[in-house]
Amino acid sequence: MSNARSAELPFEDRTQAGRLLGQALLQYAGRHDVIVLALPRGGVPVALEVVKAIDAPLDLMLVRKLGTPGQEELAMGAIAAGGVRVLNRDVVDSLGISEKTIDAVARRESQELDRRQRAYRGNRPPPDVAGHCVILIDDGLATGATMRSAITALRQQKPNRVVVAVPVAPFDTIQTLRREADDVVCLATPEPFRAIGCWYRDFPQTSDQEVEEMLAQAWQKTPG
Repeated sequence: MSNARSAELPFEDRTQAGRLLGQALLQYAGRHDVIVLALPRGGVPVALEVVKAIDAPLDLMLVRKLGTPGQEELAMGAIAAGGVRVLNRDVVDSLGISEKTIDAVARRESQELDRRQRAYRGNRPPPDVAGHCVILIDDGLATGATMRSAITALRQQKPNRVVVAVPVAPFDTIQTLRREADDVVCLATPEPFRAIGCWYRDFPQTSDQEVEEMLAQAWQKTPG
């Protein structure tokens, strides 16, 4: 695992974090088999800086967190395209969340997944990742359920290598992801962790429009 605990925190914003993450990923620069997939929305501005640093194409990995009812920021799991569902059993069991409740949340988030697919990608075909080295990027991880779902969905497409790269995450989450990804690059693992936004000075919600503009900027170089 690649992991740099000494990153100066907090990060200024996602752009600065992306630039630092790009420097940590320079070993992947100049390779024709590398594809960067961002988890929208917050992962897109981070990934945009990474692809500038390593000169790789940018695309999306559409995944949705399953928020715990009444505690929406606490992930009880996540879903991805292709019917992939990953549950955080510690959360589900400790709170006694029923399968009926999980199914209801999953149906709602599946609708949002479809909406984002149409809004962000339009008619653009998904990238062909078979045989490629894929770098999955988000602006940070908490439980890691969303990223684990992304890895599961991605493995179905037979990439040669899956790399997870994030600016900040809890140490335990990174340890878990080490068992599921081929490499993990994380700039900082502060404890106690609290929340991703605690480690950024400027952490506004990224809008759909901003995502579309950033993708248009990246896709001008690599038309689909």
